Amino acid sequence: MSYLRRASPLHAARASLAAGYCAALILAALLTHNPLILASLWFACALVAAAAGVGRRVARSLRLSFPIVVLVVVVNALISREGLTVLARFGDWGPLGQVDPTLEAVAYGAVIGLQLAVVIAVCALASAAVDPDEVLRGVRRVSFHSALTATLATRMVPLLVADAQRIGEAQRARVRGASRAVVMRAITTNALDRAVDVAATLEVRGFATARRPARASRPLSRHDLAFGCAAILVAGLACAGALAGLAPARFYPTLSVRFGLTQAALAAALVVAALVPFTQRRGIER
Repeated sequence: MSYLRRASPLHAARASLAAGYCAALILAALLTHNPLILASLWFACALVAAAAGVGRRVARSLRLSFPIVVLVVVVNALISREGLTVLARFGDWGPLGQVDPTLEAVAYGAVIGLQLAVVIAVCALASAAVDPDEVLRGVRRVSFHSALTATLATRMVPLLVADAQRIGEAQRARVRGASRAVVMRAITTNALDRAVDVAATLEVRGFATARRPARASRPLSRHDLAFGCAAILVAGLACAGALAGLAPARFYPTLSVRFGLTQAALAAALVVAALVPFTQRRGIER
């Protein structure tokens, strides 16, 4: 995952507010177990990613989230002892005990997996649309050394990946390729050598005595205000829905999930709140 520069309202907003907007979507997903609300949040994330020009990046997150969803469903069905609607009786499985998967356990595992899928999709959106350099520039006001460490880590990962690819290609060009252990040893040696070189460079340039920089004020743009308000609105709708019980979902001992006009209205409101900032297209080039 890496930042993709695009001409979109989300990219034009300052990184702190764009990150807060993504955090609001994650909060909304964690506050509900209703499948309709979770599906609407994933749909909203897909639309936001398409509007921000990073739809392919978020779509690729499905390849990661789908196996995780399946694994969560299977594990919960095997280890859960709750639920009254037994689907099958597989008998005693030793350390796992009596394995009798229930409809309620499968449904609960599916909902937890859907929550994880939404979180993964939003994280993919944030990694592609939120400028990490701007985020770290904000962090350095709190802790300069922590921001510097995070900056170096984010910069070193692509270099290490490129090193691994070059070493792998060189090994495949040989008549007798080396083992994975040899390749990993070479990559680790290169990583340590780079770390020593970077540390020496930072010491020579005096980073050890660096201090917190002065505050640089910048007025809020229309996109900053739009995504800040959208984040508050999404988080507010999610919290209000959770506190008022507008989208109830109970899985044990019997399955009880409500799908009605109230739940549909809440789902639609979350989607609209997430998409409203993208109606303002002026000033997206920076």
